[in-house]
Amino acid sequence: MKITILAVGKVKEGFYRQAIEEFEKRLGRYCKLEIIEVADEKTPDGASRVQKMQILEKEGLRLSKYLREDAWVCALAIDGKMLDSVELSMQLEQLGISGISHIQFVIGGSLGLSDFILKRADYKLSFSKMTFPHQLMRVILLEQVYRGYKIMMKEPYHK
Repeated sequence: MKITILAVGKVKEGFYRQAIEEFEKRLGRYCKLEIIEVADEKTPDGASRVQKMQILEKEGLRLSKYLREDAWVCALAIDGKMLDSVELSMQLEQLGISGISHIQFVIGGSLGLSDFILKRADYKLSFSKMTFPHQLMRVILLEQVYRGYKIMMKEPYHK
């Protein structure tokens, strides 16, 4: 299975990078992992609704260049479906059984994801009704994918 994380913005803090690198290493035994970053747009203070829509569109266009027709696309969205770790593991396993060989998770920037990215998604996943920094969300997603594989393989992992 190939898993690609498409994300808006770069990870700046070293501690996030260290965590990401650790989960990249751990996931290496279960899947082929690829992380693609696209540039984020600066959102001016007091940005209007129109400005925000333009920012989302620009970021969405950058992301769309990497979306594959043959991939199953999962957009991380606050209004998506919430799953527990076992349900996410079962979802990953079921995708593999059904012949899906490439999953793309898409993480938006500070404003989220554009409508056309959300419409392209095969699934919308929410980790919480809370808002998280996109850098932290990358770590959380990687940890949950790793946990999902550990559950799938019936291997122990701390709770």
